[in-house]
Amino acid sequence: MVKSLKIGISGPSGMQKSETIKSIIDMLKDEDISVGGMITEPIMEDNRRVGFQVMDWQTKEKAVFSHLDLDSQIEIKGYGVNLDSLDEVGVKAIKDAANKRDVVLIDEIGKMQVESEKFADTVRKILELNKPLIITFEKKSRNTLLQDLRRRDDVRMLELTDVNKELLPYKVVELIKEELKGD
Repeated sequence: MVKSLKIGISGPSGMQKSETIKSIIDMLKDEDISVGGMITEPIMEDNRRVGFQVMDWQTKEKAVFSHLDLDSQIEIKGYGVNLDSLDEVGVKAIKDAANKRDVVLIDEIGKMQVESEKFADTVRKILELNKPLIITFEKKSRNTLLQDLRRRDDVRMLELTDVNKELLPYKVVELIKEELKGD
C-alpha cells in the first residue's frame, strides 16, 4: 500500500515554525481541506518565554505542557515538563485528527515531547496511516523518533529559514493539494 505524503518542517528554535503552520492551516482551510492535530505555543511573560502550552487545533483546548515554574521529575532546559497535559490534550488531538480530518498536524516533535511514550507511539502509528501529515521539529534534534522519521522515503523534509519563511507555506499547500487530488 502506498502511503500518503508526510511533510517534515525543521528549523532552529525561535524560527516561528508554529506561526508558519498557522499560515498553512489558513491556506488549506481556504481550499476546503480540513486540518486537525496538535500545536505547541510558547507562553510569554514580559516578552520572555517561560513555558509552552499544547493546543488541540480542532477544539482549541489548551494545557500547560512545560513551564519554568513547574515542579516536575522531568526537566529540560530549565523547564518542568507535564507529560499528562501532552497526553491528554496533544495525543488526543492527533488521534482525533487522524479519524476526522483531511490532514494531521503534529507541532512539534522535540526533546520534551519525546519524553512521553504515549506521544511517541502515537506519532509512529500516525506515520503508518494513508493520510497527509505535517510535522514540525527543531533542526538540531537527534532523538530516535526523528531519526526514524528522517529515514522514511514517504517523508518530504523541508527546512524553514529566514529566506523561505514567506514562500514555504505555499509550497506545503501545493504538495498537499496534489496529494489529495490523487486520492
